[in-house]
Amino acid sequence: MSVQQVSWSFLRRTVQRSQSLTATIDAARFVTTRRSIHYARSSVSAITPSQKRRRPTLHLNHQTSGLPKINGPSTGNKRSIFIQTESTPNPDALKFLPNNRVLPENFSTPFLEYLSPRSTLAPPHPSPLAAKLLNIEGISSVFYGPDFITVTKSSDVNWAHVKPEVFSLITEVVTSGEPIVNTVEHTSGAQDAQEGGGEDTLGYNEEDDEVVGMIKELLETRIRPAIQEDGGDIEFRGFENGIVLLKLRGACRTCDSSTVTLKNGIESMLMHYVSSTPFPTLGVF
Repeated sequence: MSVQQVSWSFLRRTVQRSQSLTATIDAARFVTTRRSIHYARSSVSAITPSQKRRRPTLHLNHQTSGLPKINGPSTGNKRSIFIQTESTPNPDALKFLPNNRVLPENFSTPFLEYLSPRSTLAPPHPSPLAAKLLNIEGISSVFYGPDFITVTKSSDVNWAHVKPEVFSLITEVVTSGEPIVNTVEHTSGAQDAQEGGGEDTLGYNEEDDEVVGMIKELLETRIRPAIQEDGGDIEFRGFENGIVLLKLRGACRTCDSSTVTLKNGIESMLMHYVSSTPFPTLGVF
């Protein structure tokens, strides 16, 4: 036998042994895999009929005592509301906007102002929030507009000392959903404890003459929005001998520079739009 024939014979035997070994390994792997699966299945015991009878039946929205409770969304009265703070021309007054109405819809007056702790408890519109705010040392007045709250402090108090508590009280009441203003029965003969608790002085009155009607319309449409932006409001107190009598409220009430600016601006606007003899002048108090 030649060397070449021996080599080919040796090579064939080597290949056959390799194939046989590979088949043996594959068979072993298959058996091992089958055993693993078998063991995994046999590790879970079958449920007997008696155990099946004891198994609880779960229904929709059913909570068993043995299962952990899943907390869903809260159904309480708490609301998440973003409250914005704005400065005003008066350095002693801050304007808070809760992104929600402060005074109820169709309220009898466009604003309320509380100047003392007693006024927050008396009829016709007591306010627990105003009572808490005026209980803070250094806070002198609380003003409610349609959708904002203006808080005024004493000039000798730093906002850094009182603003956190003011903000916390407003946030607590607004997020709780509690009414900011209550309405109680007004006893006959008693005066309003709150400033601005009566009817809107800029509202239509059929007894007004033409000039007074024009003045009210001008104040309502052009002056009031600007003053509300500054955290206040305005009252019409009359038109006598060519003088328009106005009362400033809120942040504008205690701001001298704001009073002068508004007086000049309103007076110029009245002289431009209202035609009367003599030209109307302004009396602000």
